[in-house]
Amino acid sequence: MSKKVIMYIGLIVIIIDQLIKYLISQVIPLYTSKCIINSFFYITNVRNEGAAWSILSGNVYFLIIISILVIALIYYFYLRNKDLSKYEIIIFGLLLGGIIGNLIDRIIYGYVIDYLEFIIFNYHYPVFNMADICIVVSVILLFGYSIWEDICKKSKLKIK
Repeated sequence: MSKKVIMYIGLIVIIIDQLIKYLISQVIPLYTSKCIINSFFYITNVRNEGAAWSILSGNVYFLIIISILVIALIYYFYLRNKDLSKYEIIIFGLLLGGIIGNLIDRIIYGYVIDYLEFIIFNYHYPVFNMADICIVVSVILLFGYSIWEDICKKSKLKIK
């Protein structure tokens, strides 16, 4: 049952991510911005041919292979034969949905559609998307949950 819930959460993330990317592509011309909060937040339609901060730019096939490999490793090491807590179900649903959302872009377009741009203390943070948010948040939550699980095991508390 938990694997079905992970699949549903991931599917919801993928659908929302792809819908937003489609709308951005249709409404905002490529490499232009729409100011939401002046000098802070913009919706900017850009193509990212790499990973975070455009690292590995131009290596789309490598990034596709890495994404598929990461999905397989997550399944093999974390999901295959494990009884998951409700927190882990949510975390892995977000993580897989985010990875697959960006993977779809790479397979279809050869790049990822990014659109969220922030300027914080005059620093133009690299443009990103909802799938990126799901990946980063889920990794942080997974790390925090692992620490919490360790603490609970050492103190013999139960979490589920």
